[in-house]
Amino acid sequence: MALPEAIYHPPLEPWRHAPRPQSLNDDELHHFPRAGRSPRKRRHERKPGAWNYAAVDDFKAPEAWRLMRIMGEFVEATEALEECRPAVTVFGSARTRPSDHDYLKAQQLGRGLSDGGFNVITGGGPGIMEAANKGAFEGPALSIGLNIALPQEQDPNPWQDVELRFRYFFVRKVMFVKYSCAFCIFPGGFGTLDELFEAITLIQTEKIAPFPVILVGTEFWAPLLKLIRETMLPGGMISPEDVDLIHVTDDVQDAIDRIRSAWDSKSFQRGRRAS
Repeated sequence: MALPEAIYHPPLEPWRHAPRPQSLNDDELHHFPRAGRSPRKRRHERKPGAWNYAAVDDFKAPEAWRLMRIMGEFVEATEALEECRPAVTVFGSARTRPSDHDYLKAQQLGRGLSDGGFNVITGGGPGIMEAANKGAFEGPALSIGLNIALPQEQDPNPWQDVELRFRYFFVRKVMFVKYSCAFCIFPGGFGTLDELFEAITLIQTEKIAPFPVILVGTEFWAPLLKLIRETMLPGGMISPEDVDLIHVTDDVQDAIDRIRSAWDSKSFQRGRRAS
């Protein structure tokens, strides 16, 4: 039976790739219509070396080369940080001013940890990160900054003995967890909360061995702790022992003593793994 003329397409000679327009995005799949036939998706092409400028959300990079860049960041950071234990990571807002009480307290914490033999790791930026780096820099231990490339460029603070720069957030986050024996977390924004909940999630799910997660600033953290204790716990969202994963204090020396006690215990002799 003959096909209706409306849906019959006579055979065509093989289709040849047309030159790729300069305006197209590398990963967009565009339709190139041909006479008498439905459009067909065309494979994208790439220029050699384009991956060199790729960010994690830049879809112009070939996936295989992006993986090589990611692996390179892991290798470089591992080589730089392997001899930097024991270390404590300090988190907090990049917007904290040098005149703020939290800035001065973070600087005091950094110096106390350094004098106690702990290297200090931060995100390498301004605010609380700068304060903790500055305090550690003034002491005998290493002051380490794990900086990140951002659309609004984050300038590294000048108080760093070891300065690493990351393109990918998730590589940087692994390094924070892998090489820290404790987290000290000052008031901050979304990034600070992200690091807090990632740490306690990894401990809760036993992906890493427990280590101190210390919140500095009882007034700031009170609403969050109320949510955890009075909403999440009664609702069965977490277990009673999960509440004890966090310690909150206003006393810098209390934080240092807890970190020292944990480090001297056998809990860190088992080795730890980050995933």
